[in-house]
Amino acid sequence: MRHKPQLGAFLLMLALSLGLTSLPAHAQSGQTASKTADKSAKKKDKPTSVNKGQPVKAKAKDNPQQKVKAKNKAAANNSVQRAKAPAANKSAKNAPSAVKQVRMQSNAHSAQQARPVRASFGQMAGLHATSDALDLHSSVALVVDQDTHEVLYRKNDHAVLPIASLTKLMTGLVIAESKLSMDEPIRITQDDVDTEKGSSSRLAVGTVLSRGDLMHLSLMSSENRAANALGRTFPGGMDNFVDKMNSRAKQLGMKDTRYVEPTGLSSRNQSSAGDLAVLVAVAYKEPMLRELSTSHGREVEVGRRTLQYNNTNRLVKNPAWDIGLQKTGYISEAGRCLVMQTQVSGRKLIMVFLDSAGKLSRLGDAERVRQWLESKPPLHSGQSLPRTYLPG
Repeated sequence: MRHKPQLGAFLLMLALSLGLTSLPAHAQSGQTASKTADKSAKKKDKPTSVNKGQPVKAKAKDNPQQKVKAKNKAAANNSVQRAKAPAANKSAKNAPSAVKQVRMQSNAHSAQQARPVRASFGQMAGLHATSDALDLHSSVALVVDQDTHEVLYRKNDHAVLPIASLTKLMTGLVIAESKLSMDEPIRITQDDVDTEKGSSSRLAVGTVLSRGDLMHLSLMSSENRAANALGRTFPGGMDNFVDKMNSRAKQLGMKDTRYVEPTGLSSRNQSSAGDLAVLVAVAYKEPMLRELSTSHGREVEVGRRTLQYNNTNRLVKNPAWDIGLQKTGYISEAGRCLVMQTQVSGRKLIMVFLDSAGKLSRLGDAERVRQWLESKPPLHSGQSLPRTYLPG
């Protein structure tokens, strides 16, 4: 019994000892729990599906490597977000540039439409508003019986307009009547280069061809440098040649006609359908002009090259047509022009079409006239020209 107090004291000491050891354990557990809670909180602060791309600033400040990693991770998250973005959002993002592109295209188209197109003299004079029975696209037309001088069809035939390369028919006539040698070699020089319209040519400066070849290319293919060289090398020079052109027109009674150069590039070369019908009738009498103007093609040797030239009037190759002489012409001021001597239903005719709108419309007008003559009586019968209108 005497040892009980000692046993109690021992037990008390043991309990106290156990209590003291448990307290630090509880404190350590509390610190561990606190650290776990802190870690969980930090995990919650990391980017999630909602706030991806937001770097952890506190961590990045403390550790430079973590800062770089955070930036890279943010960039990767942003890329993922862009890749997962709906197509509608992408279209919406690109919409301003697409609209801008459409507007630019629209403005360019409007500017192109607004760009003025140079009107021909006939258009400016309102000649295209003139209606006619065959609904021709040429603002001026004249069809004359070469033997009887009867006018079969006419439209604005007294209008005086630029005639473009129809000029070369008078150029050829003056050369043919001059009896100059067709074998004489002529060199193309810088003076033959077109400074009026800036047109191109396959006859380079320095090319040497015979006068006959230059005549051929001028009448068949409307070669401008060839025509200019013919006038430049005429006895007395270019001025004398142009004077010869005008004096010959005056001799033929071509009162509406004026020439300033031999190619037709100048819009100051002007005439009327009536005057041109006279010129065609006279030119037709020259065998060389008939042959060269209706030739289908011509090869010429230029140095080591062979150049192929073709007729500017495709009707000469058409078996439905019998064309004895022809010439085409075009500059913007004159529109598309065509003169021909031809036979339709056994009748010799002279056709003149000036200021036609459209590249092939002058040929279409000729076809319409031919078909009308083959199928119907003349619309303008009994109208005869004075003997001075067409040479006998």
